[in-house]
Amino acid sequence: MAKGRVKMRDHGAESSLYWRRAVIAFMGIVLLMGVLLANLYHLQINEHQSYQTRSNDNRIKIVPIAPTRGLIYDRNGVLLAENRPIYSLEITPEQSPDLDATVDELTDLLGLDPEVKKRFLAEVRRQRRFNPVVLVNRLSEEQVALFSINQHKYPGATIEAYLKRFYPYRDTFTHVIGYVARINDKDVTRLREDNKLANYAATRDIGKLGVERYYEDLLHGQAGYQEVEVNNRGRVIRTLTYQPPTPGSDIYLNVDVALQVKAQKLMADRRGAAVIMTPKDGKILALISSPSYDPNLFVHGISSPEYRELLNNPDRPLINRATQGIYAPASTVKPMLAVMGLNEGAITPSTRYFGGPYFQIPNTKRKFRDWRRWGHGWMDVYRAIEISADTFFYDLAYRVGIDNLHDYMTRFGFGQYSGIDLHEETSGTMPSRDWKQARHKQPWYQGDTISVGIGQGYWTATPLQLARAIAIMVDHGETVHPRLLHGIKGPEGMISMPVSKSEPIQLKQDSFWDVGLAGMYRVINGREGTARRAFADTPYKAGGKSGTAQVFSLAENQQYDHASTREHLRDNALFVALAPFEKPEVVVSVVLENAGGGSSHAAPVARALLDLYMIPEPLQNTEGEEQHNE
Repeated sequence: MAKGRVKMRDHGAESSLYWRRAVIAFMGIVLLMGVLLANLYHLQINEHQSYQTRSNDNRIKIVPIAPTRGLIYDRNGVLLAENRPIYSLEITPEQSPDLDATVDELTDLLGLDPEVKKRFLAEVRRQRRFNPVVLVNRLSEEQVALFSINQHKYPGATIEAYLKRFYPYRDTFTHVIGYVARINDKDVTRLREDNKLANYAATRDIGKLGVERYYEDLLHGQAGYQEVEVNNRGRVIRTLTYQPPTPGSDIYLNVDVALQVKAQKLMADRRGAAVIMTPKDGKILALISSPSYDPNLFVHGISSPEYRELLNNPDRPLINRATQGIYAPASTVKPMLAVMGLNEGAITPSTRYFGGPYFQIPNTKRKFRDWRRWGHGWMDVYRAIEISADTFFYDLAYRVGIDNLHDYMTRFGFGQYSGIDLHEETSGTMPSRDWKQARHKQPWYQGDTISVGIGQGYWTATPLQLARAIAIMVDHGETVHPRLLHGIKGPEGMISMPVSKSEPIQLKQDSFWDVGLAGMYRVINGREGTARRAFADTPYKAGGKSGTAQVFSLAENQQYDHASTREHLRDNALFVALAPFEKPEVVVSVVLENAGGGSSHAAPVARALLDLYMIPEPLQNTEGEEQHNE
């Protein structure tokens, strides 16, 4: 067998291969180093600001601080809405050696509901252990004192104070001031749409109704903040900067506590509303809706049983009857209708009309009866207002027509929003041909006009609209808008609100206003005036007009009997008034639901309110006086 050759190694080829590999490896290393350096340059130079910001976001937190809510006062500086401290017991879990035992002992010490522990432990599981967790809110002063003397036994447990809204007059001003309550999803959506959500980052409550809601932006203020440094677990290490919040503005209302309290007492145990207003500038001195409710129930979160009780109450205390209650205005609008008739030439101050027991549209059989069965005989416009003769105004409405009637009464504010600084308002209904067609899909009939001619039928109005209409009468057509806000307390003093007006009502003769007002004077001071007994012996002169509004329609020959009619079907009592007559300073409207005659029931309430305004001495007692029913 032949012996094989031994192959010699090619050292040159190996050396060449080595160097080629070394160069390729070196170039790879250089390339990778270049990529690394380029990435480092990108991170450290190009993206420096971005990553520094993200680093600071992890290290520095912005903690919002809620502003103190502004206070609300009446026209004389009486506090109506304040901020009171409430005390809560909080425990920091990591500082408590035995959390279960601590909670059990505090529950026994303070007499807490056993369910408190279950809710507390559930909340602890959702929080970081270095964050304090509320064990119980709204501690009483006795509980605060009891804990304070035993605090050394419970490490990690502390008392914290927070400001919460409180309404000292409780249900007296509910429908004026409203209330604040916890912010809900609906509020968040609205705040986000208005680009205001950031200002509420630390705020728990927001205005829900009344002035609290309407002037929320003024009362809330501007949130502050503090920058704090935290570690990787979120614990605050130190405070870097502090920007204090701007407290909300204090506001002053036009309402008068004395008038409001008196009005509420007069309306006690009744359903209805009362409005007291100055005609020259539209200031609301009192606005009562009865029954009412305590707004403090909503501040801390009303319970389901309590809310259901309010919601299901047949007297509907949640409704602001002064601005949302709609009633047939009845005879209270006859002075305005008389002014309309004079301006349209349908009547003159000396027109004579014979008022029988009823009015009939020519060539028809239906009879529109007067409130007095045997009629009133011969009368002029002054006496027609004084005795509230229905037949006179039936005839006037028939001759003027619904188109003119709608046009004039709309200018008096009926069927329109009044412009008051409350969101809770209803416009009522000032009917017209188009309105009936749109609402009932029916044409307008002449009989509809006759009912509207005495403030009945489809016509509905709020007590506030009645007060405003009388103010327009007093001011000879000047149309002021009612106002609750008197002024805002700023750093330089009180900033008063300007008077808000619309286009005035222009008449052919200014003396037509005096005719309507003279009729109102005779209602109270005339020999046959429907309210002469309610206003007997007043040391001032006033004008007024009563109204009795049917709640349901009677058959043609059916007579209304108050005693035998079910309570919720009885007539509503209304009265509007002004005083002093020579130069009126104030107007009043009163509506009492299902009370009966306006001159018998509503007029004494109006008299008592005017007495309080006009007479500095204690109110005269008018109870027990014989009253005249319209």
